[in-house]
Amino acid sequence: QALQQLNNVADTLALPIALELRIPLSMIPERPGSAQVVSLSGSASADGQPLQVGSQLSEGAQLTTGPGGFITLRLSDASEITLPPGSNVSLQRLRQFVHVPLTDTILAVNDGAMESQVAPEGSGVGRFEIRAPVAVTGVRGTRFRVEASARGASQSVLEGNVRVQAQAPGQPPARPVTVKQGQGALVGGGGQMLGVHMLLPAPALSTPQRGGGAWRSEITPVAGAQAYDVRVSRDAAGMRVVSAQRVTDTQLRFSAPGPGTFYVNVSAIDQHGLAGYASRAPFEGALALVSTDGQPVASGSGGLVTLQDY
Repeated sequence: QALQQLNNVADTLALPIALELRIPLSMIPERPGSAQVVSLSGSASADGQPLQVGSQLSEGAQLTTGPGGFITLRLSDASEITLPPGSNVSLQRLRQFVHVPLTDTILAVNDGAMESQVAPEGSGVGRFEIRAPVAVTGVRGTRFRVEASARGASQSVLEGNVRVQAQAPGQPPARPVTVKQGQGALVGGGGQMLGVHMLLPAPALSTPQRGGGAWRSEITPVAGAQAYDVRVSRDAAGMRVVSAQRVTDTQLRFSAPGPGTFYVNVSAIDQHGLAGYASRAPFEGALALVSTDGQPVASGSGGLVTLQDY
């Protein structure tokens, strides 16, 4: 009867071919979901316990990243979230719907930031909601960033779109605002919507060149940029971050923590603090001494024996 009323079906025995039926997610049974640590650089903990790659997390976990700490989690539907240093995030709800490849996820960014790549395999998402102290962001398959602090919250949408509801403390969420691809929304510390702005384009990035014990590259200045966010990641998508810096100079200098192929990701930051689209370029990590079985040789201090300049 509930489905009949919701879908305005007069006769349940005479459903026409190709009729699309709406079924509320609340009527679909759920089972517990999980999250796995797939990348970790520096220190990060869950409920006060140190994390490592491969750690499994369940609903209710409280994540914290330390100085220089980056962590990437993979959810049950292959969605990934990355937390930079100084972030505090709660996994408030991690569920999977039974019989359908959709998830029910609620994450709370209490402080710091989070970048998400939702349902990258195109399976869709039942509910993916990010809650900050002054805003609620609802997602329907997209890539976006959320930042939260005492000054308020911001949402930057790189792919797809999100729905943002400002929320004053102790008050119900305000009317939702759709933030489309290429836009960023700002919410003040009092829960008021401050506006939606266009994100800055990706900077033009020169091919990285090795020299002086590090890699160097140059970016063409972006009009309206106040600074540039420079991140080194292990993957071409820029989700598995190992280091980051914020600079104002267009002459960049960066390095990798070990051997292999890494990627430098550079985005321009506007006057509102919103980071725009990123340029990416691959570069090779440190040239490590390897043993006869091909494994890198560790130094006595726990690092790798590498050539510093070549």
